[in-house]
Amino acid sequence: MKTLKLAVLTFLSIAVFSCKGEKKEATDQEDTTETVEKKEKEEDQTITLSFTLEPKSDSNVSGKVTFTESEGMVNMVADLTGLSEGEHAIHIHEKADCSSADGKSTGGHWNPTMEPHGKWGVKEGYHKGDIGNFKVDADGTGSITFATNEWCIGCDDDKKNIVGKAIIVHQGTDDFTSQPSGAAGSRVSCGGIIQ
Repeated sequence: MKTLKLAVLTFLSIAVFSCKGEKKEATDQEDTTETVEKKEKEEDQTITLSFTLEPKSDSNVSGKVTFTESEGMVNMVADLTGLSEGEHAIHIHEKADCSSADGKSTGGHWNPTMEPHGKWGVKEGYHKGDIGNFKVDADGTGSITFATNEWCIGCDDDKKNIVGKAIIVHQGTDDFTSQPSGAAGSRVSCGGIIQ
């Protein structure tokens, strides 16, 4: 009889401990799955930021800019009206302060890496704000689309974060060589990049 009780007790002990082990294994798998899903959600997160551009320097230039960040890339779309036909420069400037009538309250080009002014992507260097030129039609409308992984929206990297900066549209064309700003003429439209 004692042998039978001992055998039953042993069997029950084995059954209880093996169930606990299975529960722990299942919990560990759930935790790992949850962590992976959370990481995927963070990576797949899309951030969109839109704002209007207001006229500066006695111009009638206005527009809308939309930045969208997804999977490590930031896309910019700018649509403008009130410009003269031809090419015009567009840049990111240091401060989201469009309070002055001439747009100069935004400071110079955003240049966190202390490079010379130049065309985007050239080996000689370029500002992180050196977007470039875009074409405007005879009706005064123009648009530009730009994409880069060298920007972010609200991240902790001061060399990539565009929040707190401004978009400036210039009266003229960026020559990509004149220092420090490409001799693009007066600032005719301004919008702060504020989250």
